[in-house]
Amino acid sequence: MEQGDIVLEVKDLSVSFDGRTVVDNVGYMLRRGRTLGIVGESGSGKSVSSLAIMGLLPSGGHCSVEGSIRFFGSPAWYAGVPACENDNKIHPTSSEADNPGIELVGLDEDHFRHLRGNHIAMIFQEPMTSLNPVQRCGAQVVEMLRLHEEVSKEEARRRAIALFNEVLLPRPEKIFDSYPHELSGGQKQRVMIAMALICNPDIIIADEPTTALDVTVQKTILDLLRHLQQQRNIAVIFISHDLGVIAQVADDIAVMYRGRIVEQGLARQVLANPRQPYTQGLLACRPPLNARPRRLPTVSDFMKESSTPSSPLTPLNPPTPSTPSAPLLSVRNLSVLFDLEKNLFGKPRKQLTAVDSISFDVFRGETFGLVGESGCGKTTLGRAILRLIDSASGSITFDGLRLDTLSQRQMRRLRQKIQIVFQDPYSSLNPRKTIGQAIMEPLLVSSNRHLSRSEARRRVVDLMDRVGLLPEWFDRYPHEFSGGQRQRVCIARALILQPDLVICDESVSALDVSVQAQVLNLLNELKEQYGYTYIFISHDLSVVHFLSDRIMVMRRGALVELAESDQLFSNPTTEYTKKLLDAIPKIDV
Repeated sequence: MEQGDIVLEVKDLSVSFDGRTVVDNVGYMLRRGRTLGIVGESGSGKSVSSLAIMGLLPSGGHCSVEGSIRFFGSPAWYAGVPACENDNKIHPTSSEADNPGIELVGLDEDHFRHLRGNHIAMIFQEPMTSLNPVQRCGAQVVEMLRLHEEVSKEEARRRAIALFNEVLLPRPEKIFDSYPHELSGGQKQRVMIAMALICNPDIIIADEPTTALDVTVQKTILDLLRHLQQQRNIAVIFISHDLGVIAQVADDIAVMYRGRIVEQGLARQVLANPRQPYTQGLLACRPPLNARPRRLPTVSDFMKESSTPSSPLTPLNPPTPSTPSAPLLSVRNLSVLFDLEKNLFGKPRKQLTAVDSISFDVFRGETFGLVGESGCGKTTLGRAILRLIDSASGSITFDGLRLDTLSQRQMRRLRQKIQIVFQDPYSSLNPRKTIGQAIMEPLLVSSNRHLSRSEARRRVVDLMDRVGLLPEWFDRYPHEFSGGQRQRVCIARALILQPDLVICDESVSALDVSVQAQVLNLLNELKEQYGYTYIFISHDLSVVHFLSDRIMVMRRGALVELAESDQLFSNPTTEYTKKLLDAIPKIDV
């Protein structure tokens, strides 16, 4: 098949669960050598429609798939397909011989097993949960190859190592014999890409493959996928919630909203001149790199009857908070070490320096941004400030108190003034407690124990209203809410004790760009209203630039650069900061 030939045609695809339609009359064509970007928020039906292509939707009466998904393989492909009851779905009739196709809707599992990996492969979002933790990486790739081709173990190993080289994995022989937990996030994702490519498929479906990765690793993975696609003439479906990422890889774009495709066309046309308000909203809610707006537009602004958002982006340079003579938080020469090896007597033989002699100040009323790649020590530094992990040396002074000299009992009392919002709102909430109970718990276990339960509930309901949660949701459980709503619950829980300092540890990195804009606006509004001080930890420089007054860049545990937000973006002084800025996905039309 030549470049540009149709390899997949989806017509009127609908998927329902227990009578509820989640994909509604979706249709598109995928051509060899091109990338179709499917973009939309969580719950829009992106992943479900792709799982239907792979035949991975749950079987049984509660899941219904209607419409047509037709895969077009080369004529030689049919000779290797085993016969089965619905053989007419596979082997073309004489009238179809010029343009044979395989109908995937209703295809049985035997035929799907022959297709998956061999002709249609998938790269999932989270490589750690997709890879078998108790099996070596090379063995998992070899297993895929030997399942579909009759090759010896030695030949399979040779081809897998050659492919590891092709996807730019360092020390491929060593990684072949490594377990997933021994690799970084970017390396694990490369292993997943190698597994998808090992049988040289016609189609690769990449489902949010870079969402959890740093901007630098993300850029490397996107460039790699583009290179491999052009080299092997593969058709790619790339799923993402971020139009900035889609702009880097896609030739064509389909925008999904509530199960339907609301806009599709050539990537440059959709990005340069989006016709639908929903697409306009997805583009606008990304934090801009050339301005500091007071508020980010959200998708809901564009979905109103008015054709223009209520608060358009306007350049704004907010004044830096006045800095008092004494900082709220002062960190001096802080180091954190982790033991890698111990001797027979428990003494460390080999140590990793996670934080290397860091010094900085945070002033009351400011947002202090902390950025860097995974493994640079950002989260470790935040946890060391909270004394959740011990530091090896240095001092931490908060509001005049030396935290590193306090006992655990004294520290527990002081944590009422220093709170943290974690990255994953679902895993940081107790699934057996209602959101009202989760927000109320800090009040009941703190020094405010004299509060009656009715008074505590009143405070919780008041705060829920302020962070955009309806009071009648008090008795609902975390699983009943979206990711953005759960993150609002976590923010409310952190703020219920009215702390002086809030540490936000990657608190928006797992959210859709539209929900991310809502949470960032909320953090800014609460800061202006109540004067909160934030340490905002993230690997996304565009988000940190929007929110922060000053930014500190970390690399390998050390401080690389510290400057005011606008100054750092307009005039970075180190090559590493320039590299991070260059890696931010940009929409060039």
